[in-house]
Amino acid sequence: MRRSSSGNALPGPTDWRTFGRLLPYLLEYKWRVIIALTLLIGSKLAIVSIPIVLKHLVDHFAHVTPMMTVPFGLLLAYGALRLTTTVSSDLRDIVFARVTQNAIRRIGIEVFGYLHALSLRFHLERQTGGLTRDIERGSRAISSLIQLSLFSVLPTILEITMVSGILLVRFDWTYAVITLLALLIYIALTLSITEWRTHLRRRMNEMDSLANSRAIDSLLNYETVKYFGNEKFESERYDAQLRQWEAAAVKNQVSLGMLNVAQATVIAAAVTVMLTRASMGVVAGKLTVGDLVMINAFLIQMFIPLNFLGVMYREIKQSLTDIERLFDILRTNREVQDAPDAKPLVLQGGSLSFDQVRFGYDADRSILHGVSFSIPAGHNVAVVGASGAGKSTLARLCYRFYDVNSGAIRIDGQDIRSVTQTSLRAAIGIVPQDTVLFNDTIYYNIAYGRPQASREEVVEAARAAHILLFIESLPNTWETQVGERGLKLSGGEKQRVAIARTLLKNPAILILDEATSALDTHTEMIIQAELREISRNRTSLIIAHRLSTIVDADTILVMAQGEIVETGTHKALLEQNGLYAHLWSLQQEEREIVIESEQLLEK
Repeated sequence: MRRSSSGNALPGPTDWRTFGRLLPYLLEYKWRVIIALTLLIGSKLAIVSIPIVLKHLVDHFAHVTPMMTVPFGLLLAYGALRLTTTVSSDLRDIVFARVTQNAIRRIGIEVFGYLHALSLRFHLERQTGGLTRDIERGSRAISSLIQLSLFSVLPTILEITMVSGILLVRFDWTYAVITLLALLIYIALTLSITEWRTHLRRRMNEMDSLANSRAIDSLLNYETVKYFGNEKFESERYDAQLRQWEAAAVKNQVSLGMLNVAQATVIAAAVTVMLTRASMGVVAGKLTVGDLVMINAFLIQMFIPLNFLGVMYREIKQSLTDIERLFDILRTNREVQDAPDAKPLVLQGGSLSFDQVRFGYDADRSILHGVSFSIPAGHNVAVVGASGAGKSTLARLCYRFYDVNSGAIRIDGQDIRSVTQTSLRAAIGIVPQDTVLFNDTIYYNIAYGRPQASREEVVEAARAAHILLFIESLPNTWETQVGERGLKLSGGEKQRVAIARTLLKNPAILILDEATSALDTHTEMIIQAELREISRNRTSLIIAHRLSTIVDADTILVMAQGEIVETGTHKALLEQNGLYAHLWSLQQEEREIVIESEQLLEK
């Protein structure tokens, strides 16, 4: 992904664009924004007024007289101003809370939806850990950026402007010059050191994301790690990444200390010079003791938030970087998109045809070479061949996970690139070879095929997939958790759940991508009989490895190296005595051995 130019000392075009991208989300509640800003200004006016009231209190008590009274009005005003500053800030946060949280929610759902709209290629190439960390940091940065820029930096600038104006009008120009000069030095130091720190922080975040990606990748492949006894190897790889993160984190912490020392030096020098100048004025009789107290109070009030300006600036720059990486996701090219004039697919039976389809996952490696075939509505066609022949690629292209390089795929005469992806995928049901389940209940995973289905329909789908008895035998029955990616279920059980949810979807076109490959011979025969019954009234594309499962197909296509080399019925292909006949002979020998083994085990 492209990085934000947060290494610049001043906000660059990318930073301003990021602010601009956030504005529409904030302005959805424009009245809340206006009220919050009004409360902010009111709070700062109250804060700036406190030293003025304090000056009058000190001057009142500076001249002791027999008739001295307690200035209740000034004391009440002082208390009211203190209360106003606190209440205004709290009310501002209450009013603005919905604005911030709504922006986070809206952007989060937009990114989530966009990720689902990206092509399969993006998701196969991405690093899940790094991506989720970018999304997490970006979402958190939205709140941080809004709070810091609107309610920390803006109030600080407003207060500095007010104080400088009061000093310039009420006293001589030197006070305002000292204040502004200290500000300029402070800001220059902060920006220059922060520019250096930003590179260190970025490096630290990169190492953090890489370490997180490595950890998640290792945990997702838990079984593989165990198979090869590589726990120590994985720990060493993870530690190597963490060592790089540690080095970057130490440099980041050292640079923070250097920045804090520089800031404290500037603040201490400015306060000393200002109070010295004010003390000379009191001695010369040009200023009162109240004036000295007011100037000191102004400086304390101004430099307290200013002391955190460096922190705020760093956090804003980092937030901009994190949000920019989040928005980078929304700028990722969508390889497969609906055409501008795309219309919903109009089903008229569900015939499927491939017309001279050429495709390759990479430009220099072609997978399909001019594949053409047709499946009339309600018929079933099986595709067989060795691994790597391009069988599963056919299923991915039907779903438009990728677009063909040339040629066309049509459903009822409609080029699938001319219809909406939503309507296309609603018409197709697939049982993949490698079934992945959600980390939820068995009921949830089956009902996922059609979330609005009734419980009776879900139960019926499970019965059709021959998994109902298994579900009802479990201690928690339908509420049994299947675990991460369905790892608590066996391969056959996962496959039957996948079959059940596809049956529940009730699609017009059915694709079985080696759907029974994980089942034992007995269960496979039972489910194959059910699948044949279900496929009878549907257009079916059956991708198979075991030839015995597709002998009843209307047509069998034999693929080799991305081309269809033989076509015909089971009987006709055997008579040709070609590749299919050779594969059939080999598998029959293997099947006999398996059956004999199972019979021996049963005895």
